[in-house]
Amino acid sequence: MQLSASHSVLAETFGPNEGTARRIKQAVLVVLGIALLAVMAKIKVPVPGSPVLMSMGTFAVLTIGAAYGPRLGLATILGYMIIGALGFDIFQSSTAELNGTAYMMGSTGGYLLGYVMATIMLGLLAARGWDRSVVWMALAMLIGNVLLYVPGLLWLGHLYGWDQPILAWGLTPFLIGDFLKLALAAALLPAVWKLVGTARR
Repeated sequence: MQLSASHSVLAETFGPNEGTARRIKQAVLVVLGIALLAVMAKIKVPVPGSPVLMSMGTFAVLTIGAAYGPRLGLATILGYMIIGALGFDIFQSSTAELNGTAYMMGSTGGYLLGYVMATIMLGLLAARGWDRSVVWMALAMLIGNVLLYVPGLLWLGHLYGWDQPILAWGLTPFLIGDFLKLALAAALLPAVWKLVGTARR
């Protein structure tokens, strides 16, 4: 596989790819991506001993980054952040009472920054063809998860102090779930590419 070469991402394999029609397609994809992020963020599971819940939001973030590419993925995740900052209840643990910038500066704030970083990275790696192989996609997802956790843990340490069990709160309880999500995405994207290849024959 030519990992240094430029490849199309999934979003570029259907519909128009030039002119006004392309812009309309991209706008629709951004809206759909934001909606998917909002829905998946609300699918969450409490983790005993941690102030951060586990959700399918990370799966959606990384998958959208790979499927959309770096630019469209970034536009989508920033649109999601802006809507959330305006006070709409679309984040993982936001509520009618806790939302907007107040929520974004809370315990999940670092992970939200990680969302942006991971989306860009997954888009860049997908543009190099990593999303067409299970092994390379798994590695891409692993890199994306690292980019999610680093700012998330740093922010937790800043908020609560490094004398607290930061890793036990924000990392170790989620490793099994993240492994399962990683495996799902690593299998899903290459499978979709195979379907695309079959449809073009």
